[in-house]
Amino acid sequence: MKTKMLSLVSLAMLGALTTMTAAAALKAGDMAPDFTAPASLAGKTFTASLAELRSQGPVVVYFYPSAYTSGCNAQAHYFAVKMDQFAAAGAKVIGVSLDKIDRLNVFSADPMYCAGKFPVAADPDAKIALTYHLKVDPEEKGFKDSRGIEVGHGFAERTTFVITSDGRIDATIGGMSPTTNVDAALAEVKNLAAAAKSKP
Repeated sequence: MKTKMLSLVSLAMLGALTTMTAAAALKAGDMAPDFTAPASLAGKTFTASLAELRSQGPVVVYFYPSAYTSGCNAQAHYFAVKMDQFAAAGAKVIGVSLDKIDRLNVFSADPMYCAGKFPVAADPDAKIALTYHLKVDPEEKGFKDSRGIEVGHGFAERTTFVITSDGRIDATIGGMSPTTNVDAALAEVKNLAAAAKSKP
């Protein structure tokens, strides 16, 4: 009986560990899943392709919960402020959220946030977020954004991936404030640029 009980406990623990592992974001060294998605830059819709972006150098793909919410507003604004530094390091930036493209057309052009400096992609069914093994929380009915408009979708966890031109994840950045997240991504792409310059 005691042996059977220990086996059941072991199986339960193994099941919990497997669930936790499956829910963990992809990590450095993993291959980044390519994606195409409707995106907006300065209020104009186009089809974004990760493969196309990374053919030009490293790409920072940052997942955020929702346009027009406090932390995401701060993060988008800070990315816009730092965009010249990302470009100087040879890196592209693209945001991804569960917002629909019409919300992103407004957000991407808003001078207080994205300011037309980088694109944001729509992932309303969370397919992209789930391929990166991100936690996705369900929609909170009645939850309103910073403009007083109902958000109307679920939320992917705030996590940033720095992806090299060959499609490998160089760094996974999460668990920090929105602006610190931007600084960490910038430091990583600067390291990549420095390493590339030092190669014979």
